[in-house]
Amino acid sequence: MNDELERLILNNRNSFEEDEPLEGHFERFEARLQKASKPTRKLNFQPALKIAVIVVFALLVVNQARMWFAPEKKETLSLGSISPQYSEVEFYYTNAIQTGMKQLDTLEKEGLISESEQQIMLKEQKEFDQMYQKLLEDLKANPDDERVINAMLEYYQSRMNVITLVINKLKEVKQHKRSKNEIKI
Repeated sequence: MNDELERLILNNRNSFEEDEPLEGHFERFEARLQKASKPTRKLNFQPALKIAVIVVFALLVVNQARMWFAPEKKETLSLGSISPQYSEVEFYYTNAIQTGMKQLDTLEKEGLISESEQQIMLKEQKEFDQMYQKLLEDLKANPDDERVINAMLEYYQSRMNVITLVINKLKEVKQHKRSKNEIKI
């Protein structure tokens, strides 16, 4: 094969030497060689991409852990969240009910309430709590419905009236016991 190549070159030598290279050919060729020999800067985004993936993954894990361990508190709608006037009314009734409940606890500790009466009062409290939860659900579904708002107001009034009635009766019993003790002395 080398012989054929040599023979081909020798036979066509004149055609190889006839045309002289164009002017500036060597300069262009040398410029291309120098350009090819310069190292080209390639930007490698792979490490930055890995870091970005790790950061995003870490943020997702932290967010999931936050949601798992500390679920968001559900917003509870109440009568006071509808308007400032209702807020004042609700504040009055809730404070009056809490004060009444404290007085009932005090009277209970004094022994004025029997065990069976305590069970009846606990049952009534559970019924009031169930009624209140139902009213809150209705209020959440229909916050602008006057019937629901009036029902909430009636609930507060009824609960306060029952507590006041029980407290007054227990105070009468307490007074009656004191007056009997004074007669005996």
